Amino acid sequence: MEDKYTKFEELIAEEKEGVDYRVQYEYRSLKLLVLAPHGGSIEPGTSELAKAVAGVDLSFYLFEGIKPSGNFALHITSSNFDEPKALEMLKACEKAIAIHGEKSDEEIVYIGGRDEEMWSHVIQCLKEAGFITRTHRGPTMRGTSRSNVCNRCRTGAGLQLELSRGLRKLFFRSLSRDDRGYHSELFDSFVRAVRAGIGCANTV
Repeated sequence: MEDKYTKFEELIAEEKEGVDYRVQYEYRSLKLLVLAPHGGSIEPGTSELAKAVAGVDLSFYLFEGIKPSGNFALHITSSNFDEPKALEMLKACEKAIAIHGEKSDEEIVYIGGRDEEMWSHVIQCLKEAGFITRTHRGPTMRGTSRSNVCNRCRTGAGLQLELSRGLRKLFFRSLSRDDRGYHSELFDSFVRAVRAGIGCANTV
């Protein structure tokens, strides 16, 4: 599906902050930023995952759709995502992990980005925890472009995690707004594995 907006300036001309979307963030460590640029009900479950991976020690950023319906209209593709606070935080942080939602029904994590070291450690930890990981068949879904939001950190190399809808459904009571407040043991296992992989890569 083609994006309605190609940049943030177009989005704010039609959408209202606090009504249609919101931005949440917190600076903690400048070593690593965990972000969900399509959070809230745009790609459901990604906000909750990003905050959980960030824990109490890592910086996080969320751009969230909060409309009653039609939130995918707020989706700005990762290579064009230019919300000012996100760009400010990316410039300040050494590395970044972007968490996204992929639409397939498989229970899988697609790994991408330009940080090969962090990539390999996170894959290893996810596999040890029982998760299936792959590289997406679609070249535009691999997060390797220098303009991809995960790679706009100070090192120019970040990590992209695309979680299928099938997997995200197992993390919550359902992907509805209210039910995402209830997460499963599998959710906790995923968060632990990603954080273990980050630790192995010596980024925290």
